[in-house]
Amino acid sequence: MTYEQYRSWILNHYPILGSGTHIDLLAGAASGGTAVLCTYPLDLARTRLAYQVVDTRGSLEYGSKGFQSQTAYKGIKDVLFSVYKEGGARGLYRGVGPTLIGILPYAGLKFYIYEELKGHVPQDYENSITMRLSCGALAGLFGQTFTYPLDVVRRQMQVGNRSKTTQGGDPGFKNTLEGLTTIVRKQGWRQLFAGLSINYIKIVPSVAIGFTAYDTMKFWLRVPPRQKSQPTSSA
Repeated sequence: MTYEQYRSWILNHYPILGSGTHIDLLAGAASGGTAVLCTYPLDLARTRLAYQVVDTRGSLEYGSKGFQSQTAYKGIKDVLFSVYKEGGARGLYRGVGPTLIGILPYAGLKFYIYEELKGHVPQDYENSITMRLSCGALAGLFGQTFTYPLDVVRRQMQVGNRSKTTQGGDPGFKNTLEGLTTIVRKQGWRQLFAGLSINYIKIVPSVAIGFTAYDTMKFWLRVPPRQKSQPTSSA
C-alpha cells in the first residue's frame, strides 16, 4: 500500500525526476523502511524466540534422575515485555539501524529490478504468470544477494545481549560498520554470507509469488495499468 502511495507522491510533487523505473527504486526503498519501522518489534521477538537458549538441568528426586527444560521466553508478549523492561523503547528497536540500511536498498532494488525486467518483456507476454514469477524470482535473488551481509549483522545485534548473558558471548555491535568489520576480522568475510544459499530457498520463491499475486490482484480488481513512459522529443 505504501509503495503505491509513495510512488504517486513522488510523481506528483517531483515531476523533474521523470517517471522511469528509478521512481520504483525510491518508492520501494521508502515503503520498505516504513514497513520495518511499523513491524520491527515483532521481527525482534521472532529472532529472540528463534535464538533462545534452552537451559536443561539435572535434578535428583525420589532416587531417580529427572530433567527440567526451561525456555528463556514463553512467547511473543513475554519477549516484548522483557526487552522493554531491559532497555525501554530503544530496546524494542535494537538493530533497527542495520535493518533499515539493509531494507532500503533491498526493497528499492527489488521493485526496481522487477519493473525493469517487466519493461523488457514483449507485450504479448506481459500478463503471463510464468513471466511474473521469473521476474520476481530474479528481483529477489539479486536484491537478497547484495544486502545479505547487513541482514547477518542485524541478527547478531538482535541476539547480542542475550548471548552475552547466557553464553558469555559478544555483547553486540554499536553500529552497522562496526558489525561488518568485526565479523570480517574475527570470523572471515565468508561469514557475511553464511546461510545465503538456504535463504534463497525462502526469499526467491517468496518474492516471486508476492509480486505475481500483487500484479494479479491489480488485474482482477481492474486497477488501470501504468502508462509506459515516453521519451521526450527534442524541440
